[in-house]
Amino acid sequence: MLLFSFKSFADTKLVIQGLDSTAEDNVEQYLSSISPSDYSTGLRFKSQLERRIKKALNALGYYNVRFHFTEQDDQLIVHIEPGPVVKIVKVDFKISGEAEDDRDFLALLQNSSIKEGAPLSHRDYESLKSKIRNLALEKGYFNGRFDVSKIEVSPERNQAKIILHFDSAKQYLFGETLVKGNQIALDRVLSLQHFKQGEPYQISKVGDFSQKLSNTNWFSSVLVEPDFSELKSKRELPVRVTLVPAAKNQLETGLGYSTDVGLKGTLKWNKPWLNSQGHSFSSSFSLSGPEQTITAAYKIPLEDVLHDYYQIQYGLKKVDNLDTQSLESNLSFERHWLEDNSWNKTVFVRYLIENYEQGVLDDIGQFVLPGVTFSRTRVRTRHSQLISWGDKQTFTAEYGNEALISETDLLRFQGSTSWIRSYGDSQRGVIRLSGGVNLADDFNKVPPSLRFFVGGDNSIRGYSYESISPRDETGALTGAKYLATSSVEYQYRFVGKWWGAVFFDYGDAFNRQPDWMRGTGIGLRWISPLGPLRLDFAWGLDSDPGDEFKIHFTLGPEL
Repeated sequence: MLLFSFKSFADTKLVIQGLDSTAEDNVEQYLSSISPSDYSTGLRFKSQLERRIKKALNALGYYNVRFHFTEQDDQLIVHIEPGPVVKIVKVDFKISGEAEDDRDFLALLQNSSIKEGAPLSHRDYESLKSKIRNLALEKGYFNGRFDVSKIEVSPERNQAKIILHFDSAKQYLFGETLVKGNQIALDRVLSLQHFKQGEPYQISKVGDFSQKLSNTNWFSSVLVEPDFSELKSKRELPVRVTLVPAAKNQLETGLGYSTDVGLKGTLKWNKPWLNSQGHSFSSSFSLSGPEQTITAAYKIPLEDVLHDYYQIQYGLKKVDNLDTQSLESNLSFERHWLEDNSWNKTVFVRYLIENYEQGVLDDIGQFVLPGVTFSRTRVRTRHSQLISWGDKQTFTAEYGNEALISETDLLRFQGSTSWIRSYGDSQRGVIRLSGGVNLADDFNKVPPSLRFFVGGDNSIRGYSYESISPRDETGALTGAKYLATSSVEYQYRFVGKWWGAVFFDYGDAFNRQPDWMRGTGIGLRWISPLGPLRLDFAWGLDSDPGDEFKIHFTLGPEL
């Protein structure tokens, strides 16, 4: 027998028995407006209880409810016999008007839980009515209304009939798109609009247009709305687009910390639009102890302005970390596409010059590397910025030929994949894999930026940043021909936005045979306002004695 009670500051406690969990919850909601100080054993209070409990149970299809009141010490015990649930014996659904044959309306009715033989639920009935109204608004049936909407109940027979007749009237159409305030050429703006004048209205297409305009970063404010003022006189509704240009120069500063590179400061200067065709410029400067980087990029959008574009990019990077000292210069020409299967494809050619010292090697190398990159990220979020389901894949192949300026023939592959899956609201699993291959005629001519190192916050935890690779005869790190790492992590939410984690990392950077390195530990995760924060306490199971324990701290996106 199920039981719940309401404790009060008065002398009487109310105890209700005989209901399952669903009925309990509904009754509790109906009784929650009664102040505990009003609890008593009087007839008036009992009558009030009966009325409210009957309403709560009627909503779930119970129309033959019986009550038994018992007074015991300072308790009023209400034992309830809900009786048999009312069953639906007839369903009369009808859609008229121009939505009569609309597939979305037909699917909504077909997939409804309201069917002959099913228990009566007023909640399901009201939910279906709400879904019909919302669907009508979403698809432009603005004059739609219910001709008949009622439930007929026969408590004696425990039977009910549900009648829903909805007249959608006419469906409105998209009218002319009127754009105001744009500094970008009109054809560039309208290329993001995936509807035409005369097409049936759909609110999702309006929202999609607005979102795409915002994502260009050309505008500081975007407002896309149909003109309902002409609802009575016209079937085609004009779509009014009001835009405010973004500032031509934007500065952004940032400060972060990770145990890989320590304190890191960032300064970004962006020009989100340079001309009426939507060309843009972006640059950044980042500074940390082991690495300093300057990048600049010029972007030329094409037909699909968000995903289809050319980009010219230059980067200068100085590295002084462990046994690596290098000054790396990269100039690249890139062509970007978004494929129909949601993969981003980039075809590029880059010119690399690197002045470096790597162990006993001291050289200046240059390479011309044409290549291609495929990448995809898919996420669903829960609990604010926490990913409940997601995956990310990146694969790159590039080639250098000695006859075309490169120091040596080089074929290079690198890829990574990550998966995040949630189980309920409090459990998550994270798996990461990465690999890389350098096939070079003379590996000694391959500079450090093209070699592989592992270890650190986002690699094998329990080891210092990029501290794992083959070593030369002096014991200095050399970087590797091959890379293979993996990570498995289990997370459990113990309170609010705080999660605990256990993990195991495994991998190596090697030239011939791998000498697998293992790291394991426990961690703490906090979904902070600035993004997920990760604190790990890791043990390198194959570290040198005395150097087994490391603390790893990162702040930023998980994928």
